[in-house]
Amino acid sequence: MSARILDGAAIAAEIQLEVRERTAKLVARGIVPNLTVLLVGEDPASQIYVRSKNRACHEAGMASATITLPADTPEAELLARIDRLNADASVHGILCQMPLPSHIDADKVLRRIDPAKDVDGFHPMNVGKLVLGDPTAFLPATPAGIQEILRRSDISTRGARAVVVGRSTIVGRPMANLLLQPGPGGDATVTVCHSRTRDLPAICREADLLVVAIGRAHFLGADAVQPGATVIDVGINRIADPTAKKGYRVVGDVDFDAVREIAGAITPVPGGVGRMTIAMVLQNTLLAAERQA
Repeated sequence: MSARILDGAAIAAEIQLEVRERTAKLVARGIVPNLTVLLVGEDPASQIYVRSKNRACHEAGMASATITLPADTPEAELLARIDRLNADASVHGILCQMPLPSHIDADKVLRRIDPAKDVDGFHPMNVGKLVLGDPTAFLPATPAGIQEILRRSDISTRGARAVVVGRSTIVGRPMANLLLQPGPGGDATVTVCHSRTRDLPAICREADLLVVAIGRAHFLGADAVQPGATVIDVGINRIADPTAKKGYRVVGDVDFDAVREIAGAITPVPGGVGRMTIAMVLQNTLLAAERQA
């Protein structure tokens, strides 16, 4: 029996509708939530992602702006731009699109953004709040989106054995922290695995919930999945496909066709976690505007 497909696109649309309704109430008070994105260089994937964010903001009734800077922009100039946005009361959310050119210290940039406008949830203050369970933290969009998929799909994590594959500061570590928090979408017993983990498939097979964010196409197969487990695939990878119009197709970190025959529920790629990321950035921007108002 094939796994239940967790439709992240539909859940993202539901969240964006909720955001649009709350945004309309703020706009009626004369407050227009504003997300400003800093884009340094011409990375094609970043350009596509930023355009998607801008479009989603406008559909939600928010203001959105992109400041595009050349790849050779000095670090000091980028930091000065952030300072001006921090001081601009009309800007509620600031997001610096990654990756940055190698001559710019990404950590220095993330620390410069006002934590009250850090809608990516990457500032150390928001990271610390997340670890402490402080509800005022801005949560990183992808892990928060995964938690929403679980909640809105009525998948209980209470007491579940969860395995997170990947230890990045963007997905893996904050995901583990969210799953540990008390309440819906949390209360799990969490193991974090990574590239140095021994006998990874055996550990993954113990999971009731498996979150895979390793960045390698079809990294995990059916041999790493417990029958009936919930599998969340965070990966977005291009693989060659001469039958596709563009010569490639997008796949996840999980071998979807094989795993769906074993798992109880699974997110597809595309159409799963990816759409949730933008929805949660919008939600964070709205929260920032409400708090600043």
